[in-house]
Amino acid sequence: MTTDARTTPDQHGLAMSGAGRAAARRYDRAVDALLHFRAEVDAETSAALEEAPDFPMANVLRAYLGLLTTEPAHARTARERFAAFLGRADTAAWSARERAHAEAVGALLGGDFRRCGALLARISERYPRDLLALAAGHQIDFFTGDARSLRDRIGGALSAWHADDPHYGHLLGMYAFGLEEAGHYDRSEEVGLRAVELNPRDVWGVHAVAHTYEMQGRFGDGIRFLDDRIGDWSTGTFLNVHTWWHYALFALERGDTGRAIGVHDAVMAGGETAMQLLDASALLWRLYLEGDVRHDRWQALADAWEAKMGEACYAFNDMHAVMAYVGAGRLGRAERLIAAREDYLREPRPGVTNQEMTARVGLPVCRALVAYGRGDHDLVVDLLQPIRHRVNEFGGSHAQRDAVQKTLLESALRGGRYELARVLVSERVHVRPCSPFNWLKQATLAEALGDRAAAAAARGEAARLTGGTVVGGQ
Repeated sequence: MTTDARTTPDQHGLAMSGAGRAAARRYDRAVDALLHFRAEVDAETSAALEEAPDFPMANVLRAYLGLLTTEPAHARTARERFAAFLGRADTAAWSARERAHAEAVGALLGGDFRRCGALLARISERYPRDLLALAAGHQIDFFTGDARSLRDRIGGALSAWHADDPHYGHLLGMYAFGLEEAGHYDRSEEVGLRAVELNPRDVWGVHAVAHTYEMQGRFGDGIRFLDDRIGDWSTGTFLNVHTWWHYALFALERGDTGRAIGVHDAVMAGGETAMQLLDASALLWRLYLEGDVRHDRWQALADAWEAKMGEACYAFNDMHAVMAYVGAGRLGRAERLIAAREDYLREPRPGVTNQEMTARVGLPVCRALVAYGRGDHDLVVDLLQPIRHRVNEFGGSHAQRDAVQKTLLESALRGGRYELARVLVSERVHVRPCSPFNWLKQATLAEALGDRAAAAAARGEAARLTGGTVVGGQ
């Protein structure tokens, strides 16, 4: 495309104002690092801004990076920096695309995830090769649990890309994840494997395939897939801990608790970011539901969550912090967090997505987790059953939110709510008949109802699926 002296094209041909060639190349490297989930994204973005402090797209990228970590301190810094930038910027000299990005950032700065996602979708309609709009929008869809948009935001742009584009594989990796969340497992596997073939270090593509195997209960395929590519995904990215979490889930499904705990101790213990702490809580909670309380690990994790819970930021994080408090036996601390979020809701903040998430899903789930810790299984069921079909509203993936569904199922079993338990187990078994966990819960229910033959048959099926004898399941 042609550009005038005031603009420089990015690596996909889109004009950028306020950037010389050196700053533009730094920006390109930053976007590439973003797609690879590498720490270099911060350094390259900072280098671009050192070259050209008023470079609009680099300032936009830095704002997205700060706001999408779901860390309150990072969000505050992002707001301050972007406000200072806008205060000195000549926005009239910007392109329409740059102004549209600034508007999307503004929505995100104000806490309106959904409006930000909608504004990014408009950018993608007009500029389908705007890789930052696609990547940021994809993360917004993930944070809001919007499976349809996870699929269609990327799918709607793909026709503007070609197989020889250097980032085409990354688009396929994002698309594979959207396909999986929307339930298209065969297509997701096909697209995800193609993404990894094009770029073996596309960790989001690897992650998408892992999700596809998780949702089908194909734990053996999942372990083999990750083992075969362990050098490509296991270190050096922001996503490696999360992919190890998937590995641990496959191990749990196979009945190998020792291996799952080994993963926790090797790569999750001592985590510092919200995402790392979230993965540790999600793994340990699955063990907790089976009566396997790793008290020392919970204590360290609860301590780590403390620094991040001073203010409301993302209800999905609140849930995982409460898991840690309950697991550590700090029920009073969990109650105080819930009270703080109740206070947060008393002052309406129109357009703040997290308020809606907290009210509709976050608080009921957090209250249910505390009730579970107190052994009040009737209350757990009363809190979770009405929202079980809309827990996606506070974000995360199906695999992550399954912790909520498993909590409901376990309380239905422990609280003697056997009619509901039958429904829940039946749903699980018929969606994923190759899941040993589901058959073990079928056995638990049959035993509670006095049907020893059915219980033995269900346990036998679980043992067949794991290739040996199983006695429990996470």
